[in-house]
Amino acid sequence: MARTRLNPRLTKIHLAYTLAEVAELYGLHVNTVRGWIKRDGLEPIDGRRPLLIKGSVLRAFLDSRRKKAKHPSPPGHLYCFGCRAPRKPALGMVDYHRRFGRAGNLSALCEACGTTMHRQAREDALGLILPEVTVRIVDAAPRIAEPAPPPSNCHFKQGAAA
Repeated sequence: MARTRLNPRLTKIHLAYTLAEVAELYGLHVNTVRGWIKRDGLEPIDGRRPLLIKGSVLRAFLDSRRKKAKHPSPPGHLYCFGCRAPRKPALGMVDYHRRFGRAGNLSALCEACGTTMHRQAREDALGLILPEVTVRIVDAAPRIAEPAPPPSNCHFKQGAAA
C-alpha cells in the first residue's frame, strides 16, 4: 500500500525518471503515475517511449499537489476529524496542556458533533490562533517513566568521599 503523503524531497531534481522508477520511488503503481500524466498535468520530457520525467518537474508537481491538499483552519477554529471540517470549540472553551519546552497541546470539544479536537501550538501564539476563546492552561501530566528511586539496601553511603 502506498503512503498517503508523498515526500517531494525524495526526488532528485537533476535526474530523469521513467514511470516505473517514479512508481518504485514512491511505492505506487505505474498506472497511478500514468494517471498523473493524463489527468493531473504531469509533463513528460517528450512523447517518445519510454516516457521520461524530469526530477525538477516531478518535485514541483508533488509540491503543488501537497499545497492544494492543505486547508488551514481560520482563527478561532480547530480541525474536527469527525466532521472533517474546521469547527469552533464547544462553549468557546479550550484546554492548553503545557509540555516541556515552548509548545503544548490544545484540546477542545467540537460544537457540532462533540468529538475531541487537538492541535499543537506555542503558548505565545494562543491569542492569534484562538481569539475570543477562553483558554485554560493546564500543566502536562507527569511522565509515565520517572527515574526509579535508589534501592534502600544500597551499600554506598551518601556524602562519602572517595
